[in-house]
Amino acid sequence: MISAINIKDRRFKLDSGAGSDAIHRDPVYSYAVTELIDDSGITGTGFAFTLGEGNDLVCKAAAFYAEQLKGKDIEELMHHFGKVFNQLSNEQQFRWLGPHKGVVHLALASVTNACYDLWAKKRGVPLWKLLIDLSPEQIVNTLDLSYIEDELTRAEAIQLLQDKQGSKSERSGIIESGYPGYDTSIGWFSYDDEKVRANCKKAIEEGFTAMKLKVGSADPQRDIRRSNIVREVAGSDVKVMLDANQQWTLPQALSICKELQSMQPYWIEEPTHPDDVLAHMTLADTIAPIKLALGEHVPNKVIFKNYLQADCAGFIQVDAVRVGGVSEFITVSLMCKKYGIPVVPHVGDMGQLHQHLVLFNHIAMGHEALFLEHIPHLQKHFVHPAVIKNGVYQTPQVAGSTCELKNQ
Repeated sequence: MISAINIKDRRFKLDSGAGSDAIHRDPVYSYAVTELIDDSGITGTGFAFTLGEGNDLVCKAAAFYAEQLKGKDIEELMHHFGKVFNQLSNEQQFRWLGPHKGVVHLALASVTNACYDLWAKKRGVPLWKLLIDLSPEQIVNTLDLSYIEDELTRAEAIQLLQDKQGSKSERSGIIESGYPGYDTSIGWFSYDDEKVRANCKKAIEEGFTAMKLKVGSADPQRDIRRSNIVREVAGSDVKVMLDANQQWTLPQALSICKELQSMQPYWIEEPTHPDDVLAHMTLADTIAPIKLALGEHVPNKVIFKNYLQADCAGFIQVDAVRVGGVSEFITVSLMCKKYGIPVVPHVGDMGQLHQHLVLFNHIAMGHEALFLEHIPHLQKHFVHPAVIKNGVYQTPQVAGSTCELKNQ
């Protein structure tokens, strides 16, 4: 049973310009870490992602949630984790601070992810294998479908998974071949044109066939110039994504996205405020067939449901260290599967956790294996850093979710 907890505030300064975008110019990549220690000495590690200030607030909230799990057996806890998640997320006083968003929901993600890590470690398998081997009923038992039953009932969720059970072996080859990645570090916002050009060439040499550029400049001509540099270096066969990090108002987005269409972006990401579903509907209709990608700052399954209902998201970027953890990630993935929308996670975890989840999405749920974002800046801080070779994530084989951080 869970006998002790540790909560840690871990912050990592980045090299000059790294991580910068149109809104977040000087980020400090940070994790609110939860460690759940069971009486056999096994530690489950989970975290939520922030950019520095306020990480301590998430840690305080995570401690509140984690304390409620002490004395519980992890197998019993995960057998009905959907109910546990529902109870914790609706705790009356903390719910007032959300509901289901912000500091308290990030804290719940940290604790939830630690539960899944401990579960996999107790069974002695990587998280991806644990999830793939569970029955559809066992998976759905870990989910909280409240507020989305109008789009996804328990029976529908089980059926979506059941429909893919017989063909899992057809998709299991990806365990050996690895999951494709894309380079999101070629064009951080603060990088000058020549560094962007050099990074594009390096990414291609390293085997990446997709890459992303930060846009959202005060002068739109800077965005147009930089995007054309990437397209020129990458060529027509490489997928190039553009990410505005919510910088534009709708009128601005309508204007500049039309100009950016000529360089044929694979998607335009977070073009405007993430709560403004109707603005995304208007923009998506205007710039079609160019598609929008969103989800980095969508806080919960309910807002994702609204985006899917509005039919304006071409790609969903749900992040398990930004929503309520693995449980809510899987819930959103199931809704996306029903709607036929690809899931391409944002990786606030630097890919450590999501390399497991995309394998589950593909093998157990039948999602297309497009690619997974790769951000290299914190690799040296992980005990088992994600391994990327020739632009491809190599399947992790150690037990758990590969989220342990080195003690420094």
